Amino acid sequence: MKIQRTTYLSLGSNQENCMQNLQNAVDLIAQNVGDITCISSVYKTAAWGFKSDDFLNICLQLTTNLIPEVLLERLLNIEQKLGRIRPFEDVYEPRIIDIDILLFEDEIIVSKNFIVPHKAMLNRQFVMVPLAEIAPNLIHPITKKTILANLNENCEDASKVEKIEAQIIRPLSLVEKYNYIAIEGNIGAGKTSLAKMMSDDFNAKIVLERFAENPFLPKFYDDKERFAFPLEMSFLADRYQQLMDDLAQFDLFKNFIISDYYIFKSLIFAQVTLTQDEYNLYRRMFDLIYKEISKPDLYVYLYQNTERLLENIKMRGRDYERNITTDYLEKIHQGYATFIKSDQKLKTLIIDISNFDFVNRPEDYESLIQKIKAFKA
Repeated sequence: MKIQRTTYLSLGSNQENCMQNLQNAVDLIAQNVGDITCISSVYKTAAWGFKSDDFLNICLQLTTNLIPEVLLERLLNIEQKLGRIRPFEDVYEPRIIDIDILLFEDEIIVSKNFIVPHKAMLNRQFVMVPLAEIAPNLIHPITKKTILANLNENCEDASKVEKIEAQIIRPLSLVEKYNYIAIEGNIGAGKTSLAKMMSDDFNAKIVLERFAENPFLPKFYDDKERFAFPLEMSFLADRYQQLMDDLAQFDLFKNFIISDYYIFKSLIFAQVTLTQDEYNLYRRMFDLIYKEISKPDLYVYLYQNTERLLENIKMRGRDYERNITTDYLEKIHQGYATFIKSDQKLKTLIIDISNFDFVNRPEDYESLIQKIKAFKA
């Protein structure tokens, strides 16, 4: 699991729709930087150090696994995305958005690009007032006093700071939004790899399909007609037992549950592999079982084109998968598409990863996680 560290940011805006600018910045920070755990009220203040329209300011608490240098880079990119053009010289001017790192854990950082704690924060009311609201007892690593004590005793800025009624909405983290996420996809789509990576990054309990232990699987790929029914029935029984056991026993030390399959995949594969008479019998058993299974809060379907699937299957080199055909994968694709269209109650996010390599390219993985974080049912 990646180490999560706490940082505090100050955000301000005095151009165009300031509230919307702040909300947009907060949303992008949640998607690209880390989990926002607390946001202050919104405060209106006069421009500091120059004459201009009033600013709206907030402070927020953030947990992130980014190192300070990468954190700064991400925040600058967010400013740029929202339309800010920084001057070549360090001058005071109106701005559509301004994001500053105030504190990073209890570290003292002096580098070419930035200084933490922020060198001017202790003498700025528009920073200290909202920061004291969300972290009054936080110790400043240089003064060794609390934020509230620094505000009351040491801040010489006499500027007026006015709290307004409008509020910024805090985006919920994955941990807060979901108790159970199911990752699905065709054979070779990468669902197990993604489930493992997310489990590590978000401290989630992982439930992995036990397909490697199924004795009928290699036999099925050699003789589909003979072994299709026992294979699908054994898969169904094993998936049912595993999900009933694992979903019922939530780990108090984990944030949520993530699985690399959903029970409905049993029906999808059965439709492809079984004769009509076998499928009718199988469906009766499935319907009884399906009523008892907990449904995921989010169903993520990883779509990958058939050509890439065949490449991935070949690369992982499982002997029993060597005879998988394009036609078979296409039928599985169609089965998933039909299921997704038919179950309107399931919160489904479809992500086309045909051009992704999220295992080997961190930027692809981060893009995929951003899509999941930003999803709204």
